[in-house]
Amino acid sequence: MVLVKVRWLGHAAFQIKGKEKTVFIDLGEGAKPSDKADLVLVTHSHWDHFDPKVIERVRKEGTVIIAPRDCISKLGAGARAVEPGDMLKVGDLEVRAVHAYNVKRFRSPGVPFHPKGFGVGYVLSIDGKNIYHAGDTDLIPEMKELKRVDVAILPTGDTYTMNNQEAADAAIIINPKIAIPMHRWSTDPGEFQRIVESRSGVKVKILKEGEELEL
Repeated sequence: MVLVKVRWLGHAAFQIKGKEKTVFIDLGEGAKPSDKADLVLVTHSHWDHFDPKVIERVRKEGTVIIAPRDCISKLGAGARAVEPGDMLKVGDLEVRAVHAYNVKRFRSPGVPFHPKGFGVGYVLSIDGKNIYHAGDTDLIPEMKELKRVDVAILPTGDTYTMNNQEAADAAIIINPKIAIPMHRWSTDPGEFQRIVESRSGVKVKILKEGEELEL
């Protein structure tokens, strides 16, 4: 019996639909959600992950929004600030914020695109499934601490985040049942799939925009 559906809305945006609750992650500019949200998660404030106007379209009475502190002033009532290490409960949903940052990708010498503490990733527990959305990150040591992940959603686009090889290494370290490449830009997700599936028992699902994975 399918309890959880993971739908890719393009780039880093996802809809996670459980038996009773709907969660959106990283509704950035251009995302086109069609449902209302019980919970919205924002990994960081860059435009391709965070568009307050898109988020406003999915809000209803009681919608909870969780985001890093620099996003909160643009979200109004119902928004909660989060930082790595925080654990939150929203009804029967559990959300753990984890580290997401660059160690080798810089906008200028010594200045990473995503400094440590600027953004987060999330582990969402919904209807017995643990779904990890990595946000924008390099391959980082904290990934070794992630356990019992059913689905890992990992950026593979290089330039600002991991490339296919690094994301494959992350998938092998995390060892989810399924890995989904996101934030792909013009890179080939098939390369990610080939590396992961040739070196581990992790299955890779390459989603088309609007397509969903049933768990």
